[in-house]
Amino acid sequence: MLASLLRILALIRKEMLAILSDPRSRATIFLPPVLQCLVFGYAATYDLSNVSYAVLDQDHSAASHELLARLDGSGVFVRVANLARAADIAAVIDQREALLVIQIGQDFERRLQAGRSADVQVIADGRNSNTAGTALGYVNAIVVSFNATWAEAHGQAAPPLQITSRAWYNPNLETRWNMVPALIGTLTMLQTLLLTAMSVAREREQGTFDQLLVTPFRPVEIMIGKAIPSMIIGTIQASSILLVAQLWFQIPFEGSYLTLFTGLGLFLLAAVGVGLLLSSVVTTMQQALLYSFVLVMPFTLLSGLAVPLSNMPPIFQYLTLANPLRFAIDIAQRVYLEGIGLDRLGPDLLPLAITALITLSGAAWMFRHGIE
Repeated sequence: MLASLLRILALIRKEMLAILSDPRSRATIFLPPVLQCLVFGYAATYDLSNVSYAVLDQDHSAASHELLARLDGSGVFVRVANLARAADIAAVIDQREALLVIQIGQDFERRLQAGRSADVQVIADGRNSNTAGTALGYVNAIVVSFNATWAEAHGQAAPPLQITSRAWYNPNLETRWNMVPALIGTLTMLQTLLLTAMSVAREREQGTFDQLLVTPFRPVEIMIGKAIPSMIIGTIQASSILLVAQLWFQIPFEGSYLTLFTGLGLFLLAAVGVGLLLSSVVTTMQQALLYSFVLVMPFTLLSGLAVPLSNMPPIFQYLTLANPLRFAIDIAQRVYLEGIGLDRLGPDLLPLAITALITLSGAAWMFRHGIE
């Protein structure tokens, strides 16, 4: 037992030296996750802060000016044009000068003073449906606020039903709070899968894998020695992304570090199992690189990072059960934002354990079969 442990430690040391001996490799391993986290944190956001809009105000009343002042002062909308006639609307939208056009009718204030409904037409550029939908939601919120203020100021009956919204775990509904914790699993899997898949391919390409086979190492020991360095580097990368989330983006961490890294450890075990299974069928580093990226794309698309799982067709929802990244993202977000404990992570930990068991067993069989 001691001799086997010493052999595994020697192989781990050899793998770490092979990975970290090249300065370019060190920079490739540690720098990209931090840079990618910063890019995603700033660029991959669904929050709007600079929505261009044009106005066709046919009323020119105090009420219409008050409504438009709310839009201009919201910090979200930027007025780019004041239109004189309805025929100008098409040109503004077609030429992408404005995402929205707000049209206020001639009798806007008169209808409000009479206690009647007054329509405000909002024309949106639907070529970017997500952005347009979000912008329309912002306009609706401003109009609801305007209605309540107008009714109170003019002694009119308030709407019988008012909605008070409160967002748990993300009070300001910032996309960054949802995106950056999810990157802990996403970026870590990319690097871990790539390193593990290329480790055996590097040995075969350099001709040292055959030398490894004539040593006293058993197949299981070789597999463990290849897996642990990737898990160590994956843990370091996850920690660096966690630090960026807390120190740079200042997203409050509500959970337990022990709970988070326990879940991530099981996820890394599953990711390493996939990488080892992949490395057992490739012969060159180029193949390992290509196959890794072929796997990473569907893993990312079926993880819930960009598209909610509930929006996917049922067959794809079932396919996500074999995707370890899906459960890693759920663990990272729930522990980071909700602060839940291990007792409530069973639905995520069990599929990861099953995936790790299947992939590691398959990789061990492939290694043993290939060696024999």
